[in-house]
Amino acid sequence: MFRIGHGFDAHRLVEGRRLVIGGVELDFPLGLLGHSDADALVHAVCDALLGASALGDIGKLFPDSDAKYKGISSIALLEEVSGRLRKAGFSIMNVDTTIAAEAPKMAPHSDKMRENLAKAMGIEPGQVSIKATTTEKLGFTGRGEGIAAWAVALITSTK
Repeated sequence: MFRIGHGFDAHRLVEGRRLVIGGVELDFPLGLLGHSDADALVHAVCDALLGASALGDIGKLFPDSDAKYKGISSIALLEEVSGRLRKAGFSIMNVDTTIAAEAPKMAPHSDKMRENLAKAMGIEPGQVSIKATTTEKLGFTGRGEGIAAWAVALITSTK
């Protein structure tokens, strides 16, 4: 049995924060605002996996009201989500993602992002796709106010 899940996340860019996308810290004067490291790409992947498995969502499992998640690496959250999927009898087939940002450029970092996500999920980098786009100066991402990410995950039951 195959199941598909979709995830989306967006965070505002602000001064005084690190910019972490796909578990990679990028050299940029602004960072994403959030309770954790605010890695919008990883959050979207977590929600895609959780949606496919019907195991909840990232906000339910890791609420921003819980101090233990303050500043936590989103890669650690993805490792937890992937472990929950395995315990529930699912295997991750592939994950396809898109990042929307005017800056910084994501392409030079996409291979490392793929490796980070694959390792956290316990799959091969070839099972992870990372694409990046701009929104041609349209909307909050186009104005450089934030970064958004979408993810789709295909999982299968191991039972």
